[in-house]
Amino acid sequence: MTQRLLSLDAFRGFTIAAMVLVNNPGDWSHLYPQLEHAKWNGWTFTDTIFPFFLFIGGVSMALSLGRLAAAGVNKPILLRKLAVRALIIFMIGFLLNLIPNFNFAAVRIPGVLQRIALCTLLAAPIVVYCSWRQQMVWIAALLAGYGILMLGVDVPGFGAGVLEPGKDLGAHIDRLLLGNHLWVQSKTWDPEGLLSTMPALAGQLIGVLCGRWLLTATPRADQTIWMLLSGLLLLALGSILDAVLMPINKSLWTPSFCLWMSGWALIAFGAFYWLLDGTASEPVRARATRWTTPFVIYGMNALFIFALSGLIAKMLGFIKLTQPDGSLLSLGKVLYGPLQTLGLAPVNTSLLYALLFNALMFAIAYGMWRKQWYVKV
Repeated sequence: MTQRLLSLDAFRGFTIAAMVLVNNPGDWSHLYPQLEHAKWNGWTFTDTIFPFFLFIGGVSMALSLGRLAAAGVNKPILLRKLAVRALIIFMIGFLLNLIPNFNFAAVRIPGVLQRIALCTLLAAPIVVYCSWRQQMVWIAALLAGYGILMLGVDVPGFGAGVLEPGKDLGAHIDRLLLGNHLWVQSKTWDPEGLLSTMPALAGQLIGVLCGRWLLTATPRADQTIWMLLSGLLLLALGSILDAVLMPINKSLWTPSFCLWMSGWALIAFGAFYWLLDGTASEPVRARATRWTTPFVIYGMNALFIFALSGLIAKMLGFIKLTQPDGSLLSLGKVLYGPLQTLGLAPVNTSLLYALLFNALMFAIAYGMWRKQWYVKV
């Protein structure tokens, strides 16, 4: 299989749409619980989005490398292509962090795109040079190594194995290496810190294994079944680790979180794959294609929409407008004001704003799709 997977574009678009929705409420103090991150341990729908991106990135790596290898591209060139892609993604994320103040002395260095870039860079030699068995060893080693470090290494002032905000080994390393270039809401730890890139990389490699599986000559019905069964197995393993070793925790990206979310990613992608590329009946596939087409449109320019939505959100907060009483109000608050007069519950008003923001992003994605403008890196 070397052709483009409609199901992967749809899954990517679904994840982008979910990201735009949860990142852009009208009022951060009025949210449905599933539309915000878990406070610390545990998980919500919002916590699935980032690991889904990494899983999708892994599947895409395997499929694109398969196409390039079939075209005769040698391994050093493959590595260079992936390194350049990683650098571009990192710089986009870093630039978004710089806007609007361009304060290099205190800009946050980590971020979502930066982690995706780092995982892509670190995964590249593993994907290019290692067999699928060796990649499985890498996954196990990354998760086990991270767990051993987090639970066994003493952190000055806190001891070993303390998994509380700012007190774990990852936070200690981030403070030592990144100083005041951490998440502005804490400045003592970062949810996209350096050490927790290890299990995040493992999640991306699970996506790579899935992509390699899709490149085999295995019948699509069997591929779908094994994706779903593998997803259930990872959910079980994640649940066991959550109970006996380290809790499911996105901020720490614990091994249980990695396995749990990779399990959900396999199940969700498996469902898209069965509906759009697998063995669903023609009537079912036709109906599924109609409701998944908006996701496919989103998924065709995922990185562009990701960056643009972040830029627009920043501008809505940064641009200030003078009010009749002489006060200044952000453009976002000005646009939110009329929605507050509709008489909806505050949580629904906040959600409506997020849905309208999502509609704007989809309109842009749709226009690009109609013009066949695709931004690739």
